[in-house]
Amino acid sequence: MSTNFVASVTELKVIKQWLKKVAGLAASTVVEPCLPQSKSFLKILDVPYWGNNSLLSIIQAQVESVIANTSIFEGVVLASRSHIMKASPSSDMSVIWIDIWDSQKRSKGKTLINRSFNFGRHTATVQGTAMHPGIAQCHNCWR
Repeated sequence: MSTNFVASVTELKVIKQWLKKVAGLAASTVVEPCLPQSKSFLKILDVPYWGNNSLLSIIQAQVESVIANTSIFEGVVLASRSHIMKASPSSDMSVIWIDIWDSQKRSKGKTLINRSFNFGRHTATVQGTAMHPGIAQCHNCWR
């Protein structure tokens, strides 16, 4: 949906209510309408990587669940799916690349940089990074 003007907070609430009524959707299925935003690019370090030989493997759903349930990520919305890769061919650690919706001043991203949190039994650290091509940029592609 697009408009000819910048919508106010009140108008965004009206749009959400209208979408629920017209489409007959539950409130949890309607994506929160918001104004255009910038992105911040972050990486999460010190998360173990379990390869194909193990019963466990890190999957995007686990990463998204940890982010959704960790207090430092409160109010943070992923702009695309996370990307998980091995830190090096011989390492048992991974790097998780995430893009988040942020303000133009990058205030959410700046508050996350150098913060640590528990990822299972491990302590992970958030670092800032440059934009990384190869990760889907379309907000609606992965929902």
